[in-house]
Amino acid sequence: MSPTADDTIALHEQGPWSLADLLSEPSEAELAARIRELEEAVASLERVRPELAAGPSAERLREILAEYQSLVERMHVLGAYGSLWFASDTQSSAALTFRNRVEQALTRLANRTLFLTLWWQQLDDETAAGVLPDESTDADARHYLLDLRRLEPFTLEESLEQVINVKDANGMGGLLTVYSMLTNRLEYTLEVDGESRTLTRDELSAHTFSPRPELREAAYRELLRVLDRESPVLSQIYVNRVRDWHAENVELRGHASPIAVRNAANDLPDAAVEALLEVSTEHASVFQRYFRLKARELGVERLRRYDIYAPLGTSEKAIPWAEGVERVLDTFEAFSPEFAARARRVFDEKHVDSEIRRGKKGGAFCATVLPRMTPWLLLNYTGRVRDVATLAHELGHAVHSMLAEEHSVLVQHPSLPLAETASVFAEILLTDRLLAEESDPKLRREILAASLDDVYATVMRQAYFVRFEEEAHRSLLEGRSPEDLDELYLGLLHEQFGDSLEIDPGFRKEWVGIPHIFHTPFYCYAYSFGQLLVLALYRRYQEEGAAFVPGYLRLLATGGAASPERILAQVGVDPKDREFWRGGFEVVRERLDELAELA
Repeated sequence: MSPTADDTIALHEQGPWSLADLLSEPSEAELAARIRELEEAVASLERVRPELAAGPSAERLREILAEYQSLVERMHVLGAYGSLWFASDTQSSAALTFRNRVEQALTRLANRTLFLTLWWQQLDDETAAGVLPDESTDADARHYLLDLRRLEPFTLEESLEQVINVKDANGMGGLLTVYSMLTNRLEYTLEVDGESRTLTRDELSAHTFSPRPELREAAYRELLRVLDRESPVLSQIYVNRVRDWHAENVELRGHASPIAVRNAANDLPDAAVEALLEVSTEHASVFQRYFRLKARELGVERLRRYDIYAPLGTSEKAIPWAEGVERVLDTFEAFSPEFAARARRVFDEKHVDSEIRRGKKGGAFCATVLPRMTPWLLLNYTGRVRDVATLAHELGHAVHSMLAEEHSVLVQHPSLPLAETASVFAEILLTDRLLAEESDPKLRREILAASLDDVYATVMRQAYFVRFEEEAHRSLLEGRSPEDLDELYLGLLHEQFGDSLEIDPGFRKEWVGIPHIFHTPFYCYAYSFGQLLVLALYRRYQEEGAAFVPGYLRLLATGGAASPERILAQVGVDPKDREFWRGGFEVVRERLDELAELA
């Protein structure tokens, strides 16, 4: 069903989000009341310690787990308010103070609840099996408890876990906050049409997609100039991030390697991630072919690194926010009215912050707080076609969460590699809709090239970020310097692009401006995983049509209530199988062949 005129007006208001569903106001009285309620709930939970020592029944364990779940929900709400307020204005002293106070309180309270999960992990197998909930009566609780036991080999005694939580909140967590504040306050100067402009990073990045080569180069040079200026501080933050990651997770917890920490958190076998990264890097030639083809189409002998996102058309038309929203929602409607209806909820409840503001966190994300709450979306919408794709992507995340809203807060979130299943699928839906509506070969060529740009950025670029992280962690632990990381990064760029690109040495500093490698080490392979998985799923959709949709929505509705391998087995996928990942690259080759025919 299409929105009414009033609904359309509401959808099309570009501006900040409302956080009122989380907290009416961030006043001292409200914050104190919330923390006091949490203190009381934690004290109540602590009273079950003697029961755990005596051994609760299966029914009593379910009651205790329900009490714990209620506490987790209230903690998520307060934590989310602080996080989202700070993301909307990283330069606000009030937002930072509020967020820091909340993090301190939540860390302290979470430490007092550690006894519950540690007790469960340390039970012998026979006793645990005797009280484990049955899948037919409480599948969510069963999966959550089994998942906790999976991580038991990497869990420390209660006092050490408490110390680590405090250390993370006051140490590394604080340092990463400094990284966010430093990078989000940065301003960039660019001359556009004879006018010198002061820009945010998102505004600057919009010009790296310009059809004008001199503007693309100028935008990249300004980005690299500022990153080079800031690199002594930013790189030192990274050095400490790497050392802290290794000391806690490898030395104390016993993970086999720095990346194995992320694999365990994602519930993926190391062999699956190794297969993904090996197949991705062995197919670098696919994108090298694409960049050579793009060079011919642009009439140059060889592209520069400044040119990898150069459009094959000359249009710089901006797409207004209202038009972008309607285009995405119409695309979702054609795929599944249920998918579209859930996406509209995000706008109806004013959970989108889309405008450009100084101090606002760059990039885009979707934040799921509770199953019963519509997720929040942060965007920095500048009117590019790619901004419309980003909107589709983040709305895909939101719909994924909403489809899984019947699950417990403890298992609603999918594992990171599966977290991209709906978002990337939504982007491909949008691209194919544009291709289907366009008969002009030149415009079809532009659309295909833009989609290949996106696949490159999501698969190959992210895989090489992880390759860099693996080498960077190893190098720093061997005593190498941040300057050595510059050369490492540049060397991997040359490996990735071969002779298909001319690479300015200034790109050696690009790595200090990649937030994920600071905030969430080894996160980035989730993008490669999700993109290649979705390419295979999308092929099935093309073959099966509407018959594909119900099963796909059921897959999304699983959320994180099963292991990734179990979820993927439902659609016949083994993530350890290199041939499966190679199949994703076959789809990329087909699109590249289609582009070559239009050239």
